[in-house]
Amino acid sequence: MTKRKKSKKSIRRLLFLGVASLTIIVGTTYTIGKYWVEIYDKYKEKKELKHKLTTLKEKEEELQVDADKLQNPDYIARYAREKYAYSKDGEIILRIP
Repeated sequence: MTKRKKSKKSIRRLLFLGVASLTIIVGTTYTIGKYWVEIYDKYKEKKELKHKLTTLKEKEEELQVDADKLQNPDYIARYAREKYAYSKDGEIILRIP
């Protein structure tokens, strides 16, 4: 083989290896970037859901306290008198703003 044919082959090989390497690097970078974005989105979603869970637990505690209070007949009577202006027999209700 002549020197010229060897140099063309080696240039073609280098060009092929360069293009293949560049393709692999770009593909890997794209894949890593895509997964990083997904992980970041999941992290943000997890943070929001933790906050929502905390809020819902606080709300559950408040509702549990209200449910416990509603088991007491004295509380129910007082609540009805205050909220709906119910009165006992012979009692007069005056609303003062």
